[in-house]
Amino acid sequence: MTMQPSRRTMFGFLGGILGAVAMIPFGAVPAAAQAPAASNSMVEMIKARGTLVCGVNTGLAGFSQPDSQGTWRGFDVDYCRALAAAIFGDPSKVRYVPTTAQSRFTALQSGEVDILARNTTWTLSRDTSLGLDFIGVNFYDGQGFMVKTSTGVKTAKELNGATICVQPGTTTEQNLTDWARANNVQFTPVVIERVEEVVGAYASGRCDAYTTDISGLAATRSGQPNPAEHTILPDVISKEPLGPLVRHGDQRFTDLVRWVHYALVGAEEAGVTQANVEKGAADDGRPDVQRMLGKNGGLGAMLGVSNDWAVKVIKATGNYGEIFARHLQPLGIQRGPNALWTTPGGQQYAMPFR
Repeated sequence: MTMQPSRRTMFGFLGGILGAVAMIPFGAVPAAAQAPAASNSMVEMIKARGTLVCGVNTGLAGFSQPDSQGTWRGFDVDYCRALAAAIFGDPSKVRYVPTTAQSRFTALQSGEVDILARNTTWTLSRDTSLGLDFIGVNFYDGQGFMVKTSTGVKTAKELNGATICVQPGTTTEQNLTDWARANNVQFTPVVIERVEEVVGAYASGRCDAYTTDISGLAATRSGQPNPAEHTILPDVISKEPLGPLVRHGDQRFTDLVRWVHYALVGAEEAGVTQANVEKGAADDGRPDVQRMLGKNGGLGAMLGVSNDWAVKVIKATGNYGEIFARHLQPLGIQRGPNALWTTPGGQQYAMPFR
């Protein structure tokens, strides 16, 4: 016969548990959360390899493009450099793998790259069906159209009957079809995979218009021999929240990538820059800044990196605003929704460092 425990015994057992819980100070971090990453985690694997492998665009001015010496530069490239700085303390320890719109997800899923940092829109289907995680929105964008100024076209609805260049395997392609159907616009798509080739097709006159994210149009326009010969139409036909992706399965690595983004934004919020970050780490008395920069709080251990990881990140790349100004403002791309939340219309917002 199985004996049932007495009510006194059960209450004593529960009381012991509740008593133990009551002894944990409010706000204390459990020991498990403070533990460093397991030896088989992505962070430890990347450290052992000695290089972060970052999937980027094949070439998009301002975002990811090799210069004349073959050095990759751009907004997305600096996110890779920032992550390498957090992991290694050295932003140069990155190998860049160019990916097309069609190959990008396979490259990440297969393990060919550790992170995908290129213009990729966060959608429900991508978030749930690919085995990948978006870490946040580092660039709010929208889809538009560019035409040659000589056409005299002023709005997208005037493109009825036009040929339109578009990349396959993108939200751009579906958005174009949805918009045209909703607005009773007939068009002929010219579908080309690589961004360099689709831009070449537009420039040579194979299509009347080119559609992609407005940031991409601005980058393309800036690279033309005479940018004034090209007009970005005022129509914005979609929301395109862009951000880096990682594989499902290693929450510690996902957290690290996400908090690198928040460190970049949080640094701008706090006025911490590439030039003053080291002084700030030593002298800034604001509690949230002290925690972010690793002076206290032990937050780095929760991510599997050193406690001064954010100092290394900001020293390597500057804050979010500095990265934006360095790579995107020269193309004529304004902050708009990518301004800080403290600016009217701004949406960039760092989660609290506590």
